[in-house]
Amino acid sequence: MAATARASLPPCILMPVAWPIRPILNQPLVRARPSPAPTLRASTARFPSAMKEESRSSTIEKELGPIEKTPVANDGGLLADRWREIHGSGDWVGLLDPVDPLLRSELIRYGEFVQACYDSFNYDPYSRFCGNCRYSQESFFDDLGMADHGYSVTRYLYATSNIEFPNFFRASKLHKRTWSQKANWIGYIAVSGDEATARLGRRDIIVVWRGTVTVLEWIEDLRTSQQPVKEVGIPCPDESVKVESGFADLYTGKDKTCRFCKYSAREQVLSEVRKLVELYAGEKGEEVSVSVMGHSLGSALAVLNAYDIAEMELTKVGEKAVVPLTVFSFAGPRVGNARFKERFDKELGIKAIRVVNTHDSVPKVPGLVFNERVPALLWRMVEGMPWSYSHVGVELELDHKLSPFLKDTSDISCFHNLEAHLHLLDGYHGKGRRFALASGRDPALVNKSSDFLKEQSLVPPCWRQDHNKGMAQADGRWMLLDRRDEEALEDHPPDTHHFLRRLGLVKS
Repeated sequence: MAATARASLPPCILMPVAWPIRPILNQPLVRARPSPAPTLRASTARFPSAMKEESRSSTIEKELGPIEKTPVANDGGLLADRWREIHGSGDWVGLLDPVDPLLRSELIRYGEFVQACYDSFNYDPYSRFCGNCRYSQESFFDDLGMADHGYSVTRYLYATSNIEFPNFFRASKLHKRTWSQKANWIGYIAVSGDEATARLGRRDIIVVWRGTVTVLEWIEDLRTSQQPVKEVGIPCPDESVKVESGFADLYTGKDKTCRFCKYSAREQVLSEVRKLVELYAGEKGEEVSVSVMGHSLGSALAVLNAYDIAEMELTKVGEKAVVPLTVFSFAGPRVGNARFKERFDKELGIKAIRVVNTHDSVPKVPGLVFNERVPALLWRMVEGMPWSYSHVGVELELDHKLSPFLKDTSDISCFHNLEAHLHLLDGYHGKGRRFALASGRDPALVNKSSDFLKEQSLVPPCWRQDHNKGMAQADGRWMLLDRRDEEALEDHPPDTHHFLRRLGLVKS
């Protein structure tokens, strides 16, 4: 079936094919918002007392057993004391098996920042803002119900691509009337507020990368060719350090004729990170962390971005390294070759923790055959080949088959689903240990945009959607209400060029 035909179908009815595949990624649905539009009233029919609906929780406990909850470490003050350890200062030795409760809660928290990209992305082809974020920077976390996280967005990120990543970029059917014909919203940068900073023990700067939003066909389009990072402008002294060409193109591509992608995603991030590190670590003298995160293809961009930040020495104030840099990767593919891993892990000392589902195919590519898992002798023979890749950092492997809430399915998009990963994190305690929810995070979230929960959960598949699909009545007519006029869209802070010039990335 053609890619375009499949992309037009709801994600819950798309059927996967065998590997090497065009697997299907969960299509995230947008946050339901209040609407002035009238809705149909629920039926007033009465049911016999014997058929009265039982509560969902009691039904789940009858069918699946009691929902166990393990004690959750109180992070009030504790995280402030241990945040460097949680961010990998000791390479997470002794924290993964059994899983440290504080590490688990932090991984879930960062995963929710990534999930926010999916929940806020506008993928509706009938909207002239398709491909952008549904919410403004100022109201982003409020609109998503995440105000209690205590962060504020400082910049939106946009990208364009010179190669084809099927269904990564979304476009409106309205053609010339759209907000942009060449750019897509690809993530955001945010910083912790004063209250959250006190709780966290430092000022936390987060860089969040969006992954694919519909079918996961990009995985088949990964180039076998590798490109020296030096060729894309990253100042690495070793030309044998290489990354997958498609990731590098997406990270560095730009179009000067487009208002939103006249700066590359790379330039947007580097200028903002430089500004925030100088402000908080330099001028204010605060403790600061830089946390880079993403899911799926966004995870690959996060790894490449963190590597770039380290090579550009943006974590330094003066001559002293003062800012810890950590990658939180969810279901991410491999990014570079063996020399990239060595440079990333050992020479630059970047910390990375990768959360994966053992049944998910995406973390197994590229380098499906030749990778860091082959015998050492064979690896020494093939590590220089363009089809050989190696994962960076430390892996935390999960298994969805251990959860009593998840059903047995052949839909590989479920294995890759981010909400499923967060559910598994909440219940995983270590190898050979029983699955038990630590925080009681609602399992219903797994079915936001997938069909992965057992029927006994009484949660319908793909339940997250806009009220009336975003349609509302205005002046007696039904119409699609978009977020705002194009002129109000955020693009780039006016000081972007200033910081890029200081970084030597643009000329005066």
